[in-house]
Amino acid sequence: MPDRAPELPLAPDGVDPGRIACRILPTGARMPAIGLGTFGSDHYDAETIAQGVLTAAEVGYRHFDCAAVYGNEALIGTSLEAIQRAGVARDEMFITSKLWNDSHGEGEVIPACRRSLDDLRLDALDMYLVHWPFPNHHPPGCDVDARNPLARPYVHADYMRTWRQMECLVEMGLVRHIGTSNMTIPKLELLLRDAEVKPACNQMELHPHMQQRELFAFLLEQGIVPVGYSPVGSPNRPSRDTTPGDTVDTEDPVIRAIAERLGVHPAVICIKWAEQRGQVPIPFSAKRDQQLASLKAIVSEPLNPADMEAIAGTDRNCRLIKGQVFLWEGASGWEDLWDMDGVAAEG
Repeated sequence: MPDRAPELPLAPDGVDPGRIACRILPTGARMPAIGLGTFGSDHYDAETIAQGVLTAAEVGYRHFDCAAVYGNEALIGTSLEAIQRAGVARDEMFITSKLWNDSHGEGEVIPACRRSLDDLRLDALDMYLVHWPFPNHHPPGCDVDARNPLARPYVHADYMRTWRQMECLVEMGLVRHIGTSNMTIPKLELLLRDAEVKPACNQMELHPHMQQRELFAFLLEQGIVPVGYSPVGSPNRPSRDTTPGDTVDTEDPVIRAIAERLGVHPAVICIKWAEQRGQVPIPFSAKRDQQLASLKAIVSEPLNPADMEAIAGTDRNCRLIKGQVFLWEGASGWEDLWDMDGVAAEG
C-alpha cells in the first residue's frame, strides 16, 4: 500500500465536508448523511479498500463504515492514521465498526471491540453495531446451503446478554454510541423495552427496490437513525447471495429515465433518493470518480417531488442480502430470519 497520505483536508475537486448534511443522534452528536462502506465482497482485497479510504477522504468523505468480519480493519487503521496526520482531526470523522456473530458470548464483546479499536488505531469508536442479531456464523466463502450445527433462531434473552456488554462499552468510553443491524420491528420492540442504552441507529438493506417502509417509519418514530447498506442495490455481492428473481435498481426504467434527464449515472439517483428520504447511505466504492459522484449527489440540486414519488413507486420488496448462511437446521428458508410472522422469540 502506498505510504503517501492524500492531499488533505480536501482535493481541489472534492466536496467540502461542511456541505454534507448530518443526522442528529439521540446524544446530539452529528453523523454525516453519507458514509463509505468498506465491505469489498469477493472482488476487492484489503489493500485496495484501504487505499480507497484514503481516496475517499481526499474527495470529502468523513464517515467510514467498517466491520471486523470484513478482514481489512488493520489496513484501514493505517489509512485513518494517515488521514489524521494529513490534517483531519479525529473529531471531524465518524467511524463505525461492528461486532461479529462469533463474539456474542459472555466476556467476548469487550475484547472484540478492543481488537477493532487496535486494528483501526483508535481510542474510541463513534458507533459500534451488533452486526447480526444472532450468534450464527459460517466459514468464509462457504456454500449458501451450509449450516453451522450450532446455529439457532433468534432468542431475545441471549441478545440482551450481548446488548448488556454493548452498554458496558459506552460506560467504559470505548464507544460513543451503540446500534443494531439487520433487525426487524419485532426484535427492536423487545430491545427498546429492555435496553438501558437505546440503539442510536439501525443498519439495514435500503435501496429503491427494497424500501422497508414500515421498518423505516418505525425507526424514525423511535428516534433511531436508519443507515442503509447496498444503497444502489448490490451488484457486487457474493455470488452465494444471488437468487432467481433478484432485480437491479440501476436498470429500473424509472431510475434510468431520471438519470438520463439529469445527465448522471443511475447509481447517483439511488444515492440522492436515499439521502433525501432521510436515511444515511453507505455505498462502497474504491474508485475515486464513483466516490466523488456520490458526494456530489448529496450536495447537488435535490430531486423534485415527482421524482421522489416515482422512485417510491419502484419498491419491489426485493431483499438481496437474505442471510441464508445464518440459517439453522430445520429452518424452512431465509424468510425465517426476518420475522415474517411478526413475532420474535423471547426465549
